[in-house]
Amino acid sequence: MNTPLYPSFGVLLVDDEPSWLETLSFSLEWCGITNIVTCQDSREVLGIVDRGGIGIVLLDLNMPHLGGEELLAALAERHPEITTIVVSGMNQIEIAVHCMQLGAFDYFVKTTEEDRLVSGVNRAIRMQELQRENRTISACILNGELKQPEAFEAIVTTDRSMQTIFSYIEAVAKSPEPLLISGESGVGKELFAEAAHRLSGCQGRLVAVNVAGLDDSVFSDNLFGHVRGAFTGADQARPGMIEEAANGTLFLDEIGDLSLPSQVKLLRLLQGGEYFPLGSDVPKRLRARVIVATHQNLAAKQAAGTFRRDLFYRLCIHHVQIPPLRERKTDIPVLLEHFLDQASRAFGKSKPTPPKELAQLLATYNFPGNIRELKALVYDAVSTHRGGILSMETFYKTISGSEAGQVSAVAPPSEVCPFAGFDRLPTFGEAIELLMNEALSRAGGNQTIAARLLGMTQSGLNKRLKSVRK
Repeated sequence: MNTPLYPSFGVLLVDDEPSWLETLSFSLEWCGITNIVTCQDSREVLGIVDRGGIGIVLLDLNMPHLGGEELLAALAERHPEITTIVVSGMNQIEIAVHCMQLGAFDYFVKTTEEDRLVSGVNRAIRMQELQRENRTISACILNGELKQPEAFEAIVTTDRSMQTIFSYIEAVAKSPEPLLISGESGVGKELFAEAAHRLSGCQGRLVAVNVAGLDDSVFSDNLFGHVRGAFTGADQARPGMIEEAANGTLFLDEIGDLSLPSQVKLLRLLQGGEYFPLGSDVPKRLRARVIVATHQNLAAKQAAGTFRRDLFYRLCIHHVQIPPLRERKTDIPVLLEHFLDQASRAFGKSKPTPPKELAQLLATYNFPGNIRELKALVYDAVSTHRGGILSMETFYKTISGSEAGQVSAVAPPSEVCPFAGFDRLPTFGEAIELLMNEALSRAGGNQTIAARLLGMTQSGLNKRLKSVRK
């Protein structure tokens, strides 16, 4: 499998000295910058750039035919989106300032240390990538249409906020920067990681690692691998997950549970793009897109000192927050149908017909376990289904049991009394009316569901309503 070129756009090196072009190309390729185009004749530069595909130009000043300053001005006028770096043999401040005024991104002298020059090119690459991503994101959001909607076919939704998230993920999918996916447990973060991987165009596979509970040594061995003899029992070399994800995507789940020593190693990996297998002093390049996910609030954890601030800001360059199911209850009916279809196939049964009021009942529940919990409820109901209309008992038990447990688990009754702050306590009749109205509101006017929420029969609720309305 061929290794894809990096970056996604070309880096054009312009100099009339072949030896300098060869030396500079080697230095950049050694540091992972492989999408390189060289040119010895400055008269050909504008034609190369006009054909497209070039994002950065490294330009010498003293060249025959067309001088570097003239070429720099022409590039700034015709292609302002291209980043130009001057690499000259002249070490004069006045010339450097003049080049910057003409539109140069940076200025280096040819005697500059190799590391500084490569770092300057990497800065220009990152800036180009961010500018391109911003343009893509803006176009996607303004357009509102997905170019590859099939990438999200595993995510069942009709919610508009989810469509916005889809557009954002499609826009940043090809970015080499990390993608942070946050959201409560059960919202399906792994499905969004899979969609981002499909959209990235990466030829390699998606390799998922759950880092929760891994101590530093296990984390290092899992990610970086080891050479033979690295430690007792290391009889054979073993590639790490990073190597297995080469040219693909490395998905680190539950990143909020990563230990502080492991956080340092992950930060170094992301910043330098290199890692050392355990027991080796030969570095390897990171050739995978990194996606991380967590159900925790990383901003709160870094404020508390349990998550490194520098790693937090490195990870949230691209960030999506997946809303919980209780914030997109319009998805409940379509998810219900989806899981009924799945469950019936899994159990080898005909798809049951759900009661008309089931979706409304489910809408009264907050689903602490989100979509995963809804799926479990549907599978449980279908597993005992014998035919005809699907029974609602499984759903009633979960919802009524959860509501009863929530009051005692959160606080003593005296602390959650809804009338505690009232100057005047309502009468018994007023309190009953308020409670019934709230139950009916949550049930969308369905008396059967409202009665279940209140722990009474429908006939009992009906009698109470009649007596109140007299």
